Amino acid sequence: MKLILILPITLILAACNQVTQKQQADIIINHANVINMMTGQITANQSIVIKNSTIVARGGNELNLRYSATSQIDASGQYVMPGLWDMHVHFGGGEQLITENKQLLPLYLAYGITTVRDAAADLSESVLQWREQINQGTLIGPTIYTSGPKLEGKDSIWPGDLEVETSAEMHAAIDKLEAMNVDFIKITDSALTPQLYLQAVKEVKKRGYQISGHIPFSLSVTDVSNAGLDAIEHMTYMLKAAADNEQEISAKVKSGILSYSSALPIITEHVDKATAMKKYRVLAKNNTAVVPTLIGGQITAYIDENDHQQDEYLNYLGKGLKATYQWRVDRANKDTPEQITQRKERFIKTAKLLPWVQQAGVSIIAGTDAGFLNSYIYPGLSLHQELAIFSDYGLTPLQTLQSATIAGPKFLGKTQQFTSLEVGKVADIIILARNPLVDIRNTQSLQGVISHNRYYNKKALEHLKLQAKQFVSSQ
Repeated sequence: MKLILILPITLILAACNQVTQKQQADIIINHANVINMMTGQITANQSIVIKNSTIVARGGNELNLRYSATSQIDASGQYVMPGLWDMHVHFGGGEQLITENKQLLPLYLAYGITTVRDAAADLSESVLQWREQINQGTLIGPTIYTSGPKLEGKDSIWPGDLEVETSAEMHAAIDKLEAMNVDFIKITDSALTPQLYLQAVKEVKKRGYQISGHIPFSLSVTDVSNAGLDAIEHMTYMLKAAADNEQEISAKVKSGILSYSSALPIITEHVDKATAMKKYRVLAKNNTAVVPTLIGGQITAYIDENDHQQDEYLNYLGKGLKATYQWRVDRANKDTPEQITQRKERFIKTAKLLPWVQQAGVSIIAGTDAGFLNSYIYPGLSLHQELAIFSDYGLTPLQTLQSATIAGPKFLGKTQQFTSLEVGKVADIIILARNPLVDIRNTQSLQGVISHNRYYNKKALEHLKLQAKQFVSSQ
């Protein structure tokens, strides 16, 4: 009789022991409203379990019976989504500005940007080192994907380029980029001949890399897309593609009758929707994306009206980086009243192309051009401003969010690791106080960031900004 009583007690104790043996995780988010980036659907009261930078479980509050974590986050009433990607930034200005550029890295996290794509400059060796240090957890900053130095022609106007003049030099330059283990390749045309430009695009594609860049005004946008360009950097080229006289413009640029700057007012006056949609559908068919970088155009267009000298963000920028801003300001200040009117009209017309691009099926990738030289395009903050422009000029909040969470991973072939908050995905996460699907500016209601297995609450995010301010004060 005693044996019969002992056995059930033993079984009960064993079962209780199994229940109390929780699996150890690193971070658990509880009571979150999780946003699905594909559909815009919000799932309420979700728990997300994170271990070693990976989402290992997601579901209701019952997950807390199975997992314990050193960091527990109560996200009640808050909105949780993948971290934001800025797919066009720069780190540069010469070796004397390496430290100032490095100080920018935590600022990206402070604004909820968990990934950046470095689109070339003159600090490639440093950027490659930072990429590895961040991945190893020894440096605080966003995940970095980088092109290394970009392909250009002889006597490029940009420092740090790989300058090529012949096919042999072009092949050698791509060999060098492969040896550097870059994540993609960028090409521009300040000094590169159109013929060598097209050859380079085709060669890069043969080697299996993604390639993005500027487009020679002497070539049509669709010709470059057909050659294999994966992404167009800057919306100006979409404006050119929308002009019903693009072929004529390209011919005049090629013959030297027109330049890039003198062609801009002409193409602005010749925008035609039927022409635009026809060209954009070619880009969509070829999977050629666009990174609009509209915030820079907006800042320059209205620089006569807006005094940026009192911007709070300037307190976060080193003296050397701030000094690089002046050249664009000086150039804009030389514009005549007619040119000032033209640049404002051009910005508006260019931004209004966004819905056409979206309707045609072209992937729109959010990027800012933040970094040295590009006046008042502030690292971190500017992506939120870029997203606001997208929304103001016709994209829905969901489409806008997709440009900063899905389009970037898609371009880099990283959709399996990113784009959603599902089990197995990388735990790059932002927590917002307000719903960004209601108002895209709610991306700025940042309450927390998870990046590289670290959780930064609002106080920690403000501390990252304070550290930047203290660095500048110490200069």
